[in-house]
Amino acid sequence: MTARPPLWIPSRERTRASDLAGFAAWLAEHGRAGSAAEGLAAALAGQGGAAEDPPAPYHALWRWSIEHQDAFWSAAWDWFGIVGERGGRVLVDGDRMPGARYFPDARLNFAENLLRRRTDDPAIIAWAEDGRRRVVSWRELHDLVSRLAQAMRNAGVGPGDRVAALLPNVPEAVVVLLAAASIGAVLSTASPDFGARGVIDRFGQVGPRLLFVTDGYSYRGRRYETLSRVPEILEGLPTVERTVAVPNLSAPPGGQAPRIPGAVAFDTLIRPFEARDVEFVRLPFDHPIFILFSSGTTGVPKCIVHQAGGVLLQHMKEHRLHCDIKAGDRVFYFTTLGWMMWNWLVSALASEATILLWDGSPVHPGNEALFDFADGTGMTLMGVSPGYLEALRKAGVSPRGTHGLSSLRTFLSTGSPLAAAGFEYVYEYVRRDIHLVSISGGTDLCACFLGAIPGWPVRAGEIQGPALGMAVDVFSSGGSSMDEGKGELVCTRPFPSLPLGFLNDDGSRYLSTYFGRFPGVWHHGDYVEKTPAGGYVIHGRSDATLNVHGVRIGTAEVYRPVEGMDEVAEALAVAQRWGEGTRMVLFVRLASRLRLDEALRDRIRTVLRTQASPRHVPAKIVQVEDIPRTRSGKIVELAVAAVVHGEPVANVEALANPEALEQFTGRVELEE
Repeated sequence: MTARPPLWIPSRERTRASDLAGFAAWLAEHGRAGSAAEGLAAALAGQGGAAEDPPAPYHALWRWSIEHQDAFWSAAWDWFGIVGERGGRVLVDGDRMPGARYFPDARLNFAENLLRRRTDDPAIIAWAEDGRRRVVSWRELHDLVSRLAQAMRNAGVGPGDRVAALLPNVPEAVVVLLAAASIGAVLSTASPDFGARGVIDRFGQVGPRLLFVTDGYSYRGRRYETLSRVPEILEGLPTVERTVAVPNLSAPPGGQAPRIPGAVAFDTLIRPFEARDVEFVRLPFDHPIFILFSSGTTGVPKCIVHQAGGVLLQHMKEHRLHCDIKAGDRVFYFTTLGWMMWNWLVSALASEATILLWDGSPVHPGNEALFDFADGTGMTLMGVSPGYLEALRKAGVSPRGTHGLSSLRTFLSTGSPLAAAGFEYVYEYVRRDIHLVSISGGTDLCACFLGAIPGWPVRAGEIQGPALGMAVDVFSSGGSSMDEGKGELVCTRPFPSLPLGFLNDDGSRYLSTYFGRFPGVWHHGDYVEKTPAGGYVIHGRSDATLNVHGVRIGTAEVYRPVEGMDEVAEALAVAQRWGEGTRMVLFVRLASRLRLDEALRDRIRTVLRTQASPRHVPAKIVQVEDIPRTRSGKIVELAVAAVVHGEPVANVEALANPEALEQFTGRVELEE
């Protein structure tokens, strides 16, 4: 791989003002990291755009952060100003993964760190696709959390008890998170578009005592009522003692409870309690905070238990040092409560930033809805998916020509690899002076392995580099570190947000999922490659990597050139068992009203042959009207492969559009 030229080089002023520069200078001043901190501090203070040089000073500090984790995470705690008692020890059994323990003597509360302010400035700005708008100040947020936490305590909820929320992306959802965290309860969330079976598959394993639901939600101009499915959900959740209804589409008359046994309206629940100082319960660093769920497309979703201190430290590191989020910034990620990026967004409150919530479709009432939101709120950071950017690109949307976007400094993309065309689209049609970063991590760690490095150039199709404190590497199939070529994304040392485990697991499933491939090394499941500039390119999920005639091909290597064609809206590739081996089958969803003919097939083959390689040319190209994906927007190659081979799909409730699977059944093209 040859080094790509930079698309964007940050200004000297921006680089000097970054929190990464401030952190490096603080480390150097306090003698915390020796020459590594001094080198990075000097580079960031005087960096004027040496774009062709690898970011050696950053990598020196990154190397120090993984080789001296006790010193790095101790410094991070101090510099972020974590609220709590740190204790004496920083890292115990640091050579064990799993098994390492961070800050074993510490006591803290997650919510206390997010509710540092108590002013009349906005903490939350919420817009909905139908035009509804709300602003919640820091003072109002504190008072709502105080009242709900008292109500939870009054209901008998305490540390370790479980709370579940089936809510849209509205301020009350944030209040539920903070109130539960303030008393040490453990939260699980899902979006209200989940069917009853999908909710039971998730929350049924968790066993919540409190369940928060909504009366409905709107999407693409349609209103969906949700309370009618709650009785069925409650039948599958025998642990629920109280159901709380949060009005969204319409408030219950007079605050009356919906017609659900044991239910109460949100306002009715908190009405008896006056706002007072929140009583934050300080608990151990590794006290559980969230139970998140795997996508569940190969079986019942795994319940991943995350620890409060680890998530807090990781998110503050990513927000402050990598995304350069500062107090007063306005931070947005397009997400629902069914994706860990919602938790990541809410955590920006710990950096005293205002969080921006969008409820509804990102393209309703029009393609530029989120850019109207950006201008209307003074957004400083925008996060979306690659699929959203690709849809805008193909629709010819040019926000730079219609919107000011003057406050927007950072643009993030995650959920799948962002192709070079996506990078080029943002710089050409959205904003030229912006830090655009593809970030990569996941629900499994509720954090990022790879992401932004302030002060360094952006190159098309590349993630800038590894996150501080994360011992990221690329392994061959035999477990050897690779400086060149494609391999498995791994993490060779522990990190604070390492999950506590899976719920209802004796540890064996957890170990086999992440450490079964390379004992003692976290195997993440991404097929990845290092770049000459010190960055990374992700070629797709390794469990969906195609093995065609003995050659491994990452699915993203196929999608990038094909989806760059105007005729192709999106694509999905699987390896079909054929004869004595396998062959690649490419499914394509075409632009509106186009039909796949032999001429278009030939153009697709030519694009793949010239932009990728002859090995990337599929044996079959088949048109479909829709492509199945998870509720967080990821396409599901494994589910399609199962259908192609006549095998059952374990958990269709995990899909946003399960009906799309029908198009892959019994295709005559695949029998030839």
